[in-house]
Amino acid sequence: MDYQVIWSLEALKDIEGIAEYIERDSHFYACSVVTRILSTTALLCTFPISGRIVPEEDNENVREHFVFSYRVIYEISDNVIYVLAVVHGKRMLYPEFKKRIKDK
Repeated sequence: MDYQVIWSLEALKDIEGIAEYIERDSHFYACSVVTRILSTTALLCTFPISGRIVPEEDNENVREHFVFSYRVIYEISDNVIYVLAVVHGKRMLYPEFKKRIKDK
């Protein structure tokens, strides 16, 4: 069964901010990072549990994939994947991230 991937507005803003930041130095690398993030999330349609459980959350439905230095965090709910955030691996998730989780 294929899942539907839905991006939250916040996650789209995350991608935009990442692209703008990287583009200051390299348009090529900005495009490369965004393309890799998008292709990683496209795979979630078929392989939703392929990511690891987010350690800070300890909820088997909240998972993440690493793309370069970025954590692509998503939540599985029924047959829908909600992309919640794309954050740099060195950035703290809380308190803002807690507001993005749908199941809570």
